[in-house]
Amino acid sequence: MSLAFFDNLRVSWIEILDISLVTFIFYRGLILIHGTRAVSVLHGFLLICILYYLSGEFGLNTLHWLLTNFLGSVFLVLIILFQADIRKGLSSVGAGGFFRAKRREAMTEAALDACILAVFQMARSRTGALLVFERRVPLGDYIERGVELSARMSRELLGTIFFPDTPLHDGAVIVQGETIAAAGCILPLIAGVTLDASLGTRHRAALGITEETDALAVVVSEERGVVSVAEGGRLISPVDERALKNMLWNLFAKRL
Repeated sequence: MSLAFFDNLRVSWIEILDISLVTFIFYRGLILIHGTRAVSVLHGFLLICILYYLSGEFGLNTLHWLLTNFLGSVFLVLIILFQADIRKGLSSVGAGGFFRAKRREAMTEAALDACILAVFQMARSRTGALLVFERRVPLGDYIERGVELSARMSRELLGTIFFPDTPLHDGAVIVQGETIAAAGCILPLIAGVTLDASLGTRHRAALGITEETDALAVVVSEERGVVSVAEGGRLISPVDERALKNMLWNLFAKRL
């Protein structure tokens, strides 16, 4: 019987193309949300779908009615729950990340060393700082909110920007390749996440920008003198000089 079924099965190239495109879109979509809070929400949504099916099978009419009404507006619910992830995913698609590999921004070893020296010099002097490194998703909106510099990366410039009581020291520096694009930038703060009491506004801003975009953020805590790295809405702390250099080198180094 099974062999007869396959003998009668006819699949056109249009159907193969259709299935392949849907499979590819689902695959790339899962990659985009991998490691984000959207995965936990999807698990919860899958559980609701299972309850909906079981309530119908076992005659749990009240529960089935409630879930029917809930799932009737499922698209609106998903948009509300995933608004940040949808925005991030569409930004990645627009930047080309949906179809091709991530593009590395160019940074020479000299610029990288200058950045590392400045970060750990500020850590030793307990000078608070926040550096955001742009990747595929453009950060033009945040650059416009700050003071545009378009200056070459240097240890002296970073130290001057974050020197206490200067006009720009409270905001973030946005780095494009080996260029300091802007300083004093205002970033979105992460919400709904419980952080350690020792982590302040800079850490919340670092988590916020890396949750909404694919940027990488480096934070220097003025209270503890500790360097932390935020990526994908997650915080790695503390980070030593070698680990930070390896992260930045692998993501942004210019291969000569």
